[in-house]
Amino acid sequence: RGAKGLVRAPRTRLAARLGNTRTQALNRTRRDEKNCGGCGLLNNNRKTSALHAIGGGSNRSFAAMASAAAVEKPLLAQTELCTPLYDQVKDTTSQVVPSLKELLGELNEELTALEKDVGAAGGGPVSWEKLVVPLEKIVDRLGKTWSVVTHLKAVCDTKELRDAVEEVQPEQVAFSLRLSQSEPLYRGFKAIKEGAEWETLSEARKRIVLENLRDAELAGVALEGDDKKKFNEIQQELSKLSTKFSNNVLDGTKAFVKTITDKAEVDGLPASALALASQTAISKGHEGSTPEEGPWVFTLDIPSYLPVMLHAKNRSLREETYKAYLSRASSGDIDNTPVIDRVLELRKQMAQLLGYSCYADVSLAAKMANLDQAKQLLEELRMASYDAAKADMEEVKAFAKKNGFEEELRHWDVNFWAERMREAKYDVNDEILRPYFPLPQVMEGLFELVNKLFGIQVEAADGMTPVWNKDVRFFKISKDGKPQSYFYYDPYSRPEEKRGGAWMDEVVGRSKVLAPEGSEVRLPIAHMVCNQSPPIGDSPSLMTFREVETLFHEFGHALQHMLTQQEEGLVAGIRGVEWDAVELPSQFMENWCYHKRTLLGFAKHYQTGEPLPDELYEKIVAAKNYRSGTMMMRQLHFACTDLGLHSDYDPGVHGSIYDFENTIAEKTMILKPLPTDRF
Repeated sequence: RGAKGLVRAPRTRLAARLGNTRTQALNRTRRDEKNCGGCGLLNNNRKTSALHAIGGGSNRSFAAMASAAAVEKPLLAQTELCTPLYDQVKDTTSQVVPSLKELLGELNEELTALEKDVGAAGGGPVSWEKLVVPLEKIVDRLGKTWSVVTHLKAVCDTKELRDAVEEVQPEQVAFSLRLSQSEPLYRGFKAIKEGAEWETLSEARKRIVLENLRDAELAGVALEGDDKKKFNEIQQELSKLSTKFSNNVLDGTKAFVKTITDKAEVDGLPASALALASQTAISKGHEGSTPEEGPWVFTLDIPSYLPVMLHAKNRSLREETYKAYLSRASSGDIDNTPVIDRVLELRKQMAQLLGYSCYADVSLAAKMANLDQAKQLLEELRMASYDAAKADMEEVKAFAKKNGFEEELRHWDVNFWAERMREAKYDVNDEILRPYFPLPQVMEGLFELVNKLFGIQVEAADGMTPVWNKDVRFFKISKDGKPQSYFYYDPYSRPEEKRGGAWMDEVVGRSKVLAPEGSEVRLPIAHMVCNQSPPIGDSPSLMTFREVETLFHEFGHALQHMLTQQEEGLVAGIRGVEWDAVELPSQFMENWCYHKRTLLGFAKHYQTGEPLPDELYEKIVAAKNYRSGTMMMRQLHFACTDLGLHSDYDPGVHGSIYDFENTIAEKTMILKPLPTDRF
């Protein structure tokens, strides 16, 4: 993120083939870079006391209650719950490289033994217990351990952690490639598929076999000699480029800091934005800052950036902030342009080695849709949305002119005037709604909803496991009095160390094979990460309605992982779900935000306890599709650019990636991008 191209961590097919740990997670980075929030809380048996405990300011720390005894190699250890020792790994990054090298050495030995054992069948029958059970154990050890490192890098990035990843990543990729391209394992899966027992296998086991065969082929198992060598070199370079891309975006985001001392320059910004800017200023050394008098410090982190674009009357401030946001990681040592160019080149080479015409075909081979279907859908949506988006823009222009704006409407003006028009049309805005959505009450409402839908209970379990930051929460999900799963929740923005967006990912998956001693099954554990504004002073974090939607959305992803009853670990929860099908549970949960009884059940003023008035609820519903044509075209522009770069783009024909994007913009954008737009 931070430049077009949606550079996602390259996959050697190991993740998809063997359960897809998704270190890039179910990440919602392109939907207006919406960030969710929520400081979870609920113990259903003690609602009042739980709410009281959470309702205070940002000084409340839950992490201090959880700490495991110090161990020599924390990265290779775990708690009785099968959770990582995040706090110790974070504090002992010098141990990351030797621990991973030790693990990879052991896994290479285990893989060698497995290949020998499977190969001894000599083309005869291969049992599930001989092939898949030991393979699941190997994959789990690798995925679980490596994901601790990549997760910490995403939520508390440091130079030491970056250096560790850079040093050990080539060995991690090399082992992943060896595993993905193992011919003995591939032949073993073929033997199961062609064997006499095939028809007796469960649906889940058949899916595991078919996915492994398909994804081994996409990983280059059939390549030989120079082609295999070239393929593996490409994968190594793509892995490095992905890490470099992410580092550049984070560094580019951190680089912008705008300090304002003149009160007139922040005119129009709501009290919540000024309070956050003052709190940021204090953290930057301006100890005497107040929300009323400043100084104020603004950053490119969404909770800081978005209020400026929506509310600041200072047009020059909007312009400066907008241009900085859209040009992150696009110059100097952190310029992502050559990174994207190289990624596209390598992905095309990889596709050709595998016998595909473009990388889009490789990616879609593991999804439901093919390239023609994807392009057709995008064009149908574009044709249905373009005129509506054009009408949206004309309406904003007319409204701005009617209200005294005589200049040309520029990119940094559109959202400001669109927000004024929304207020005029619906008499509602985020600042009116925020007091009704304090994080504790939103979480309580979410937990009560899933109790009604799925018969589960969610309760705070802080102290049961170590965490990586004092604001991180830990929860237990139970049904009929029995634990079903657990999850971490990291709610707040930390722009100095945490990447933007909102996502969920797995910590461990449900598995019978990997059940702890004395248990029938290993329970799934997830983490949800958001970028909500932190509490300010003695007030809880107050959410925008869009942040409420995002929280429900991410919890939908988490529920698919946590509520699974599938015990075949390689296809349990979010594992093995096609990328273009994975949004169903998240959309299902998100839609409940507009269900009146659900929303009014938890939307209560954080100071008075007054429920959200019916008239405000009606305004929320009425504004739901406000400028929906514009929003759809925005997403279509990203999708068409991504798909086009990976299918049709030829630098010899189309010029630079930005020239190509501008060609797409002729059909997808009403207001054409700025020459410096690199978002």
